[in-house]
Amino acid sequence: MSTIAVHSWPTPNGHKVHIMLEECGLPYEAIPVNIGAGEQFRPDFLAISPNNKIPAIVDPDGPDGEPIPVFESGAILVYLAAKTGRFLPAGDRAKYEVLQWLMFQMGGVGPMLGQCHHFRIYAPEKIAYAIDRYTNEAKRLYGVIDKRLAQSEWLGGAEYSIADIATFPWLRSWQNQGVQLEDYPHLQRWFDTIAQRPAVQRGVKVLAELRKPITEDAKAREILFGAAQYQRR
Repeated sequence: MSTIAVHSWPTPNGHKVHIMLEECGLPYEAIPVNIGAGEQFRPDFLAISPNNKIPAIVDPDGPDGEPIPVFESGAILVYLAAKTGRFLPAGDRAKYEVLQWLMFQMGGVGPMLGQCHHFRIYAPEKIAYAIDRYTNEAKRLYGVIDKRLAQSEWLGGAEYSIADIATFPWLRSWQNQGVQLEDYPHLQRWFDTIAQRPAVQRGVKVLAELRKPITEDAKAREILFGAAQYQRR
């Protein structure tokens, strides 16, 4: 089986794909894209990820036997699920049950918790309105997940799926989001169960030794949050 090239960095979105690859047992090579050093803006990376975001993959053995690049972490999870026949049900009803919770993560959990991290930790000016807004939204989202998991063992239904794989990495930083896991007992049960999976434990370690605290790196903060981020490329 061909080795999939994974252009990535140890962030929640990167970890989603690392975990999926480990869960599926697919051969892959993790190629670091140091987002604090601006490597996401290199032309070779933009050629496969035009929105200059990690992760992106190149599968030498695409659906037609030809190489295929895929960007956006949610799309990569769907692609890998289709490739392997794992973690996404085949039946329409069950499949869309999973996909709606995957979209919930992509459209809500990731963006909102990302903003929560930014204003609570990285923003040079501590803006009370922004901190309160995104901390409260984080707690609301945790509540939505907790309610779902009171009714279902997994986010997408009866089986562990790409919806769980996508969401778990974002909740690993719950303390930075102003959240206490014990306030969400059903979510905590789910979280602890996933954290014990060997593939998950391997996935969150991928490239982890390369990451340094952004709060201690003025150049990285400027690249990630300053004018460089908004240049047209």
